[in-house]
Amino acid sequence: MEALQAELAERAPKTAVCICVADLSTLDGQKAVSQWVRENGFKPNVLINNAGLGDYGSFVSADMARIREQLEVNIAAVVQLCHDLTPLMARPAGILNVGSFSVELPLPDLAVYAATKAFVTSFSEALAVELAAEGVAVSCVCPGPTPTSFGATARRPGGRDTNRAGQEFLKQPPQKVVQAGLYALETGRARVFPGFSVALAALVFRLLPRPLLRWLLRRRYQAGG
Repeated sequence: MEALQAELAERAPKTAVCICVADLSTLDGQKAVSQWVRENGFKPNVLINNAGLGDYGSFVSADMARIREQLEVNIAAVVQLCHDLTPLMARPAGILNVGSFSVELPLPDLAVYAATKAFVTSFSEALAVELAAEGVAVSCVCPGPTPTSFGATARRPGGRDTNRAGQEFLKQPPQKVVQAGLYALETGRARVFPGFSVALAALVFRLLPRPLLRWLLRRRYQAGG
């Protein structure tokens, strides 16, 4: 974080970059963020909930502690930060939550992760309605496969990677995801799938009959995840 702070300071010398260290997998860590904002007298106008955790592998074989970490970071932290920081934000304001393309389909071997992102998307769309009259725009960006460190973190020690067959069609660079999310926030779109291929695939999965979707997922899972 300090290296990134130095890089940003070099690129934009007039921009102040501050660091608040907090463990979002704990309630104390989640509350520490809003406390830090209050103590430093900040009036943020944008909140981006980008932190997320995954875990490749079957649900039954998963470490329950890892499952709880996903629930805390992917769901509880998003809810806590939105609840604590929204009253402190300068208006007009915006909240950008990061969902996932997986909100349109259950994902065997990523069952908890996909379910948490479905929560984030539903939660964001509800907040978009509730907070509109208060001058707070809320959007949820739902990217497909994106080249980040997420995959390395989600892989279990000694475990295999997820099946990435066909993902090249859906892959978007992080910069495109960021641009799509911020544009959705500026234009008042409650949910956006960045990239034509991701948006098209999401529409197809949304329209597929659920029994057919589960059959396709079962075939893919049995073929190797």
